[in-house]
Amino acid sequence: MTLSVEQVSIQSRERKIVDNVSLSISEGEWFALVGQSGSGKSLLSQAIGRMLSANLQVKGNIFFNGEDLLTLSSKQMRTIRGRKLSYIFQDYQGSFTPFRTIGQHFQEYQKAHGILDAKNRKIKSIDALASVGLDATFYNRYPFQLSGGQLQRVSIAMALLLSPDLLIADEITTSLDSVLGHRILELLAKKQQETGCAILFITHDWRYVRRYANRLAVMKDGEIVESGGKHRILDHPKHEYTKQLIQAAPTIGQGLPSGLQEVVKV
Repeated sequence: MTLSVEQVSIQSRERKIVDNVSLSISEGEWFALVGQSGSGKSLLSQAIGRMLSANLQVKGNIFFNGEDLLTLSSKQMRTIRGRKLSYIFQDYQGSFTPFRTIGQHFQEYQKAHGILDAKNRKIKSIDALASVGLDATFYNRYPFQLSGGQLQRVSIAMALLLSPDLLIADEITTSLDSVLGHRILELLAKKQQETGCAILFITHDWRYVRRYANRLAVMKDGEIVESGGKHRILDHPKHEYTKQLIQAAPTIGQGLPSGLQEVVKV
């Protein structure tokens, strides 16, 4: 699997929001896209899956497994999203209908992708929940009966249910405290090792970049100002904006109880 974003721009009627961005992600890689709020990183991630609103125009090329996603029909994209390309969003709670059980969410997700055997769908759902540390009782629970961390685990299980080649994780720790955020990312890293999927990790938190990323790109005002290997950028940043972000970032253990600080060191 490869993703190649080539000279992509995103424009509204009023202004250009993302300007001439290029990046690539290889099979099994954890690629971080870093920047402050409003830098355009989430819009770029949504453009990859063709999920932007109709009033935004996208130019350039986005090649995924050899196909330019920007040239595919809506029907072709629906086949790719979820099965080959999957998302976990910052507002993961908003992804669930309150009065449908977790099992019903899993069932509908699989039916939408052509898995028609109901018994097989239930088995796959319970296995997916078990893979993120949730037992079979969660299948019949409602979203409002789960804690934030449990619901985020369900989001990860669902996103990886159909073994996608690429998982896009958009600010998935923003609403979690530091301890829970680290635990969720440890779980995601474990699942990545098991499945071999690539991850596009959208974040503003350099602690997580330092621990998990292989390569990264830094966005500012809709442009990528610096990209490369994690250690090169963290140890020898070239762009002044990157230097400012790294200098202002908390250390990897900051905000954690003392007993966990050693666990999360690189």
